Amino acid sequence: MSVQGFEDLISGPLTTFIQLSNQIGGDVATQAALVHSAFQAEFQFIKYANEHSAPSDSEKQKLLLPTSTKIQEIQTLREKNRGSQFFNHLSAISESIPALGWVVVSPTPAPYIKESNDTGQFYTNRVLKEWKEKNKTHVEWARTWVQLLVDLQAYVKQHHTTGLVWAKAGTKPSGGPPPPPPPCGLPPMDDLCLAPADPDATNRSALFAEINRGADITKSLKKVSSDMQTHKNPSMRVSGPAPAVIGNSSGVSAPKPVIEKPPVFARDGKKWLVEYQKNNTNLVVDGAEMNNVVYIFKCVNSTITVKNKINSIVMDSCKKSYVVFESLVSSAEFINCQSVQMQVLGKVPTITIDKTDGCQMYLSKDSLTTEIVTSKSSELNVMVPKADGDYSEYPIPEQFKTKIVPNGLDTVVIEASG
Repeated sequence: MSVQGFEDLISGPLTTFIQLSNQIGGDVATQAALVHSAFQAEFQFIKYANEHSAPSDSEKQKLLLPTSTKIQEIQTLREKNRGSQFFNHLSAISESIPALGWVVVSPTPAPYIKESNDTGQFYTNRVLKEWKEKNKTHVEWARTWVQLLVDLQAYVKQHHTTGLVWAKAGTKPSGGPPPPPPPCGLPPMDDLCLAPADPDATNRSALFAEINRGADITKSLKKVSSDMQTHKNPSMRVSGPAPAVIGNSSGVSAPKPVIEKPPVFARDGKKWLVEYQKNNTNLVVDGAEMNNVVYIFKCVNSTITVKNKINSIVMDSCKKSYVVFESLVSSAEFINCQSVQMQVLGKVPTITIDKTDGCQMYLSKDSLTTEIVTSKSSELNVMVPKADGDYSEYPIPEQFKTKIVPNGLDTVVIEASG
């Protein structure tokens, strides 16, 4: 029943999701093929668990490698296509695909899936908002993905309530499961599987593997005997820190040099790319049209001025930078930023802030009806203009108090004091 249940997920909601992704095409279809491969890899793992008793931790890591590799590729695809018109689509999947890691979570794997789904919904909500009036296929795509993870959570709750179930009387493992079939009729992706992943994804994969070790993680540690303790052997003490020996047999290697990428200021179709700028306060986007998007990525101590009315502005992973613009059709977005500022001279319907610490928003008289949506952020202040030309500063609440009531939860804002 466990195997059949997961197979039903693949043949049902996952197949619908793949079909909708192929209709959208481009980066979305490419990522969907990787998602299909990830689910197929996990399907093979579940089939293997259904027929075998639990393996050793090292063997389990090998069995999980196909799934974790595909998760890395999905996340890497998103990082390599930050300028894509479907960046929200890619982010929705990239942020929630770790839900497949439920196989190493116990005793509550189902809530883990829900947490991943909730994280991805920040971006699926953006897809719904952006495309609900333009193309219903994108709306159905977003809802299908969310529902797929809801169905996955229900499957786990039914068949693997406290963790992945292994066959009690199965045969002992004698190698890994067969490789998953090629996704959606595509040829084998061996070369892609060997592609280097981004550092963050690699760290996530390492953590994913370490979780499996459990108590065995301490087996490789050596006991420190009395003759090895410096407080009992004065002759072993040194007057200062010992210099690091580079390239010796201990395996210590020199730190890798930080490679700085060249600054980018270019137009790519409807997108204006402002990337890796440092200490540049004279960046001006002039000549942009109403359907254009300005994407600002990893800029430090820089100021960007956007003239004319455009569609939207995205500031991603920037520090101590400032953007001033006239008017936007859609929204201004701040993601993974630190100590940034924005000023609107005309109108901006929506401001969204995610995983940002420190954002000053200077509004105009025409933007007093703007909606501000925040998530996982702190030190956010809205500057509202007064009649005399000065500003009134209002902090956005960061703390909330929640009580359990008969019909669920009651949450109220805790006002800042002082």
